[in-house]
Amino acid sequence: MDRRVLFASLVLFAGGAAGVGVALFAFVGVDDGATEAEVVWESDPVAGDDGSGAVVATMDGDPLVLQSVTGNGTRSVRATAVGGGVEWTTPIGAGTGSGATADGSGDEAIDASGLVTGTLRGDRVVAFTTESGSLVVLAVGDGSERFAIDLDGPSGVRPAIGDVDGDGDNEVVAVSTSGTVLAVDSGGESVFETDVDAPIERRPLALDFGESETDGVDGGNGDAINGVAVVTAEGDERTVKLLDGAGETRWTTTPSVTPLSWQQADSQNGAVLALGGTNGNLETIEIADGSTRYEIGLQDLPVTVGSAGPGRVYVGGSGSIWAVSLLDGEVSWKQQYGANTRVNAPSLGDIDGDGETDPVAVNREGELLVLNRNGGVTARGNVDSVVYASPAFADVTGDGTDEIVVVTQTGRTVAVDVSG
Repeated sequence: MDRRVLFASLVLFAGGAAGVGVALFAFVGVDDGATEAEVVWESDPVAGDDGSGAVVATMDGDPLVLQSVTGNGTRSVRATAVGGGVEWTTPIGAGTGSGATADGSGDEAIDASGLVTGTLRGDRVVAFTTESGSLVVLAVGDGSERFAIDLDGPSGVRPAIGDVDGDGDNEVVAVSTSGTVLAVDSGGESVFETDVDAPIERRPLALDFGESETDGVDGGNGDAINGVAVVTAEGDERTVKLLDGAGETRWTTTPSVTPLSWQQADSQNGAVLALGGTNGNLETIEIADGSTRYEIGLQDLPVTVGSAGPGRVYVGGSGSIWAVSLLDGEVSWKQQYGANTRVNAPSLGDIDGDGETDPVAVNREGELLVLNRNGGVTARGNVDSVVYASPAFADVTGDGTDEIVVVTQTGRTVAVDVSG
């Protein structure tokens, strides 16, 4: 495994596209003394899950890995207790109108979206959509169906959960690939349904930033920022739309990048959408009015936007991780590992119990890297499998601090401890 960490003084990097900002950053962190990650639990592989759609949810203090799997000729959502066995399995086709069935081989095309977990009226739920056009919400505790709704069009796009209308309660937002955006309340009743007149190919973002502390954001004066952001596709053109809590379009903009991934984030100058482009550029769009805050070139290969922490967003690319300022696009640091292997979207987690979150990344070869806020390597390891998913976090050992949870291409879940 190539664990070399490139180390240099300040490097000047200019983006190739016209109008792209110039980033000043340092390669950082000789990783001598970095802790080797220890595998503390792993599950058996499971058919039908490549890891990219799995989520981790905590129920009554116990972490569960939720996966879309195939078995006994049926596609199902399954909950596995981290450190234990299967808690429940719910067939996707039951009551959803999806008609989802497998051929028994476990090799069928995925007919459901990735999963998302959240809270509706105090109850922990998991939601997904089917390719045939259903939004399904299950209770995390026992897998029972909370509600299932017809989207009036095909989907298979991961939904979102958040307070999109500012009423203090979360809604579930789902889209059809034909252009329908639907938001429903905790009981499955429609909050709004809108047709944006263009195909939707990326997951929606449920925006809930509470009250802004910055004048001039969303009208200033402490206004809340709520709504739904979607990316539409017409031919080669991608458009970002912001819908308000009633489904009305607030603004529409055409980003410079073709977004491979996107994330919402807050900063001292207001909330933004961070888009990772197929051209290797990172672009941030003001949620207040749809204008571009900055665009910056990171590399000439696609980049993937991960978690956002205080003032920064973390981005993965080919063999590299970047920490980028949300305020002005300055690259605080760049760390390289795993040669040119793609790095999945980095995540933030508190894995040492100090109350601060640190960036954690895993690349497609399963090489794991934990960094501090300055980009130095604090731990590393390998889950010995292809990985498409971002790292998740859960207290697997019951010691009061989180371990890193990785779901591999084979559906195997691996929990690793980096406390040393």
